[in-house]
Amino acid sequence: MLQWKRLRQGFLSLRRRFARAFSSGDRDELEEILLEADIGVERAESLLADSKGERERLAELIRGILEKAEKPFEFGAHPTVVMIIGTNGSGKTTTIAKLAALWKNRKVLIAAADTYRDAAGLQLERWAARTGTDIVSSVQGQDAGAVVYDALKKALSKDYGVVLIDTAGRLHTRRDLMAEAEKIRRVATKLIPEAPHEVLLVMDASTGQNGLRQAQGFYDAIGVTGLVIAKLDGTCKAGVVIPIVERFSLPIYFIGVGEQTGDIVPFCAAKFTRALLG
Repeated sequence: MLQWKRLRQGFLSLRRRFARAFSSGDRDELEEILLEADIGVERAESLLADSKGERERLAELIRGILEKAEKPFEFGAHPTVVMIIGTNGSGKTTTIAKLAALWKNRKVLIAAADTYRDAAGLQLERWAARTGTDIVSSVQGQDAGAVVYDALKKALSKDYGVVLIDTAGRLHTRRDLMAEAEKIRRVATKLIPEAPHEVLLVMDASTGQNGLRQAQGFYDAIGVTGLVIAKLDGTCKAGVVIPIVERFSLPIYFIGVGEQTGDIVPFCAAKFTRALLG
């Protein structure tokens, strides 16, 4: 598949370094690569000890860890309401466009509930137009809960299959924005008792361990149900996926492997491991 080829190309320099270290049997070099890939000190040491520096055994161990995060996204309700959260710059808005394009045949409606930045709404409108997706727009300063209410009312009356709720890019330290996210959940529940059915956190892989700390804040405050790992194609910190899986025990539903709307794929542990180690 083209998207996985793109990921392999993005990991090319990292994979070449692994190949040289395996070829020379240089355990110190292997450990350095694992650390630079942001796997973490303790996990890097344990993987090296358990694999004895052998490529096939290391690949088997990494694949075994990542398989815990493999889970197909399920549409258990009509409409299925998906709330998208994450910090500004994480790839959140682009991810919404990608999901809208991916699920186009299910009739998608986007709720532009990021009302803190006017530019966010405009950007989302452009993506919606490009992907042919309907959108309930907003203006800066508008009540985010009202946007979600209007979107869900429309979804119910017009038989939409999926509602994607954009939210303000927030740091977990912003209590006001976290409170707004909770309000969005409450509004959704009033109209559709089990909504949102999924709360997906978009994580920027290139932020490495720093992104892991931010994710912990979201996990504690909002109740994340799944992950989308964005910007994997252009980072040397791809190993951060391993501590992400181990810390949160959440499914990684999708990964982003480029900037185009088609550059998103369901997470596959085997393919990811091959892209990383060869």
